[in-house]
Amino acid sequence: MHVVIASLNPAKKAAVEQAFRAAPGIEGTLFSAVAVPSGVAEQPLSDEETRRGARQRVLAARLVVPEADYWVGLEGGLERIDGAWMGSAWMVVVNRAGGEGMARTPTLPLPPAVQALLDQGLELGVANDQVFNTRDSKRKGGAFGLLTDGQLTRAEVYAQAVTLALMPLLHPLWRA
Repeated sequence: MHVVIASLNPAKKAAVEQAFRAAPGIEGTLFSAVAVPSGVAEQPLSDEETRRGARQRVLAARLVVPEADYWVGLEGGLERIDGAWMGSAWMVVVNRAGGEGMARTPTLPLPPAVQALLDQGLELGVANDQVFNTRDSKRKGGAFGLLTDGQLTRAEVYAQAVTLALMPLLHPLWRA
């Protein structure tokens, strides 16, 4: 089984590997990662744009590695809800037969200091690095890890969403 991850980000790669290794009926999985464009802004600013970015990453990865069995696109984004910036991410999984599953992570409230930097046009990872005095956090625990003191990490939360996105492709109720 060959799974292509449409990102070189270590946290995203770890999430996909964790979800697929735990998935029923998937064994002996080979993972590869490719850098592909999302076709959306570097920092998506709506739920719809974030979902579209994940889907477009899958399509681009499928063109690069057409012989794979699964392709996975992961895209994090922001959305204003009741005047406050919130973070979330979409996962899209496509299989060789063209079946598609998608799921979204929980919505992450962001602190005022981060929101102020987002209002200045900074990308979430850059804003987090400034506020938390860290470096390259989006490739590590991400905002989830920083804001929960490591109780949740970006990879763990993304892995849960990838697991949910796999359901329509693996669970028998979708084949009925």
